[in-house]
Amino acid sequence: MSAQGRLPATGAGVTGWRAFLYLLMIAIAVASAFPLVWMVLSSLKTPAEAMQTPPVWIPQTPSLDAYQKVNELIRVGRSFANSAVIAGITTAGILLTSLMAGYAFAKYRFRNREVLFAITIATMFLPPIVTLIPLYRLVGTIGLNASLAGVIVPNLANAFGIFLMRQFIAGVPDELLEAARLDGASEFRILFRIVAPAVAPALAALALFAFVYHWNSYLWPLTVLQGNSDNYPIVISLSRLLSYNRSAVNTGLVMAGATLAVLPPLILFVFLQRFFVRTITASGMTGQ
Repeated sequence: MSAQGRLPATGAGVTGWRAFLYLLMIAIAVASAFPLVWMVLSSLKTPAEAMQTPPVWIPQTPSLDAYQKVNELIRVGRSFANSAVIAGITTAGILLTSLMAGYAFAKYRFRNREVLFAITIATMFLPPIVTLIPLYRLVGTIGLNASLAGVIVPNLANAFGIFLMRQFIAGVPDELLEAARLDGASEFRILFRIVAPAVAPALAALALFAFVYHWNSYLWPLTVLQGNSDNYPIVISLSRLLSYNRSAVNTGLVMAGATLAVLPPLILFVFLQRFFVRTITASGMTGQ
């Protein structure tokens, strides 16, 4: 067969392979989104529809009664406010400490810099349960038990954030920083006016990671708050709904609570997903 005869077959093979990849990606996307879609649809079903066999996929008479019932059973507003305070302040602290530490590790030359960085990275591999008791004793020693400050303070610095910022700040040209120093700029001015804008996509991705992680955090707040329900975040408050999950009649109640809890991280992801994708792409292309 001549070369001219093989070209169409090769093109058809490439097209078929590409179609297979598209179908595979669509299948993965559908499988990933299915639990979320099922949760939202179930929250809108009536108790009769929730108990029906075979299951009803689309509610015939969508109802918001489950959401109203959730609001009566738990203090949704107070719990959302507590979650927002915990996740918001912790995320801001992680961004600040990660930016400053990452800048020091990337652009300063000092004794034992690599050793300190290696020790910092090593803490990423410690299971959270290992540090739970020491941190709990430390928080109790400084008098922060049963308070939101006790939940927030130990998490204001994060090894992953420092690692991420160090890798991206290392790519900022040294000549740019030296030019700023020659113009009389202070180190803080260089950090926040030159370095931070240059690594803004990485900061946005880190903000997304940190906010979602601490919004969904359960074990540490439950340990520190010690039954102080006034300071419970929404994830712990929702655990009260689990007692209603023993009957299919109340499935919509639990699904409504879960839908409310997932909304803020989902909205944040919608706003920051372009930075998240750009950061992941840059990491893959540059090996950072």
